[in-house]
Amino acid sequence: MKNLSEIQVDTEALRHNLRSLRCLAPEGVRVAAVVKGNAYGHGLETVVSALDGSVDAFQIDDVEELRRLRTFSDRPALVLGYVLETQLEDAHALDCELAIYDAERLPVLQRLAERTGKRPRLHLKIDALLGRQGVVPRDLDAFLAELRQYDGLDLVAAYAHFANIEDTTDLSHAWAQVETFEDVFRRLREGGWPDLGRHVSATSGVMTVEANVGTNDLVRLGLGVYGMYPSTALSRTHRTMGLRPAIRWVSHLAQVKTLPARHPVGYGLTFVTPREMRIGIVPQGYSDGYDRHLSSAGEVLVGGQRCPVLGRIAMNMFAIDLSEVPEAKAEDEVVLLGKQGGEHIHAEELAQLTGTINYEITTRICPLLPRVAA
Repeated sequence: MKNLSEIQVDTEALRHNLRSLRCLAPEGVRVAAVVKGNAYGHGLETVVSALDGSVDAFQIDDVEELRRLRTFSDRPALVLGYVLETQLEDAHALDCELAIYDAERLPVLQRLAERTGKRPRLHLKIDALLGRQGVVPRDLDAFLAELRQYDGLDLVAAYAHFANIEDTTDLSHAWAQVETFEDVFRRLREGGWPDLGRHVSATSGVMTVEANVGTNDLVRLGLGVYGMYPSTALSRTHRTMGLRPAIRWVSHLAQVKTLPARHPVGYGLTFVTPREMRIGIVPQGYSDGYDRHLSSAGEVLVGGQRCPVLGRIAMNMFAIDLSEVPEAKAEDEVVLLGKQGGEHIHAEELAQLTGTINYEITTRICPLLPRVAA
């Protein structure tokens, strides 16, 4: 036992998933692997090291992620989240491509270019019916008029993001977004940027509106690379892809003991043993990312058997029912997420129990837990 608790990442599953998703995109389209949020909880360094030779770029959210990325990869990096004005110089020095979504940043970036002698490379975010970051199409002309005043900036791409493509089988809004973006992109080309790059799709877009359609020159692949589907509907329609979950959250039993009947288990006395019960203590809790909503609801794997959670999840530990694994002993492996024997606890299962989505389950796993390639 190397670590009491750790996140094991199947690096071959990552590469398999990437190959499967590439097959949906037209030949020649570049791929940016999305590794923000500590690579969706899988561990930035572990994932980047596994994919560094297989992708064209990595997409991250902020400068702190960029700093970490640059300690083990010099692959092109797209920083598409918010960067403080005071951090722009650091980001620029670390060699990245930045999102731009308002005119206020333009003079700051121009001064940075003049001071460093290096032109910032920018991706213009278009708010194509999403309502988050981005230039609203009606404001595009005013933005471009401002941009033309600054000759030290390289606008290299325009992009957008889908708003309602994974929670529904009705793609009408997605197609309206595509139409909106196409109109904006035409105006950009006619306005003086004829060679501009473009990207719109993440995993869900590649599976639907952009499947085998050669409109964009880059796709941003996140969720699917980690072996998770964006929705139940897409898991059904694309099951032949065989995406493989890459994560395995492992701990070990800290204690095994037998409690008498009518004995409380955990805070709040929410569970009382109905009979004499053999229980195990798992040294993980909500501070590690194991959601408190899994109290008396979740299951873990011990000896290839599902073992129910008993009582409340505490900050650093919780109890489980070992009735089905009478041979279990202290330091036996416990799987909170992933496969053991013939059983598999999927992120989707935990998401359903806690009222969230699969990638919140993985992204919220504590970054202090070791990530190891498996």
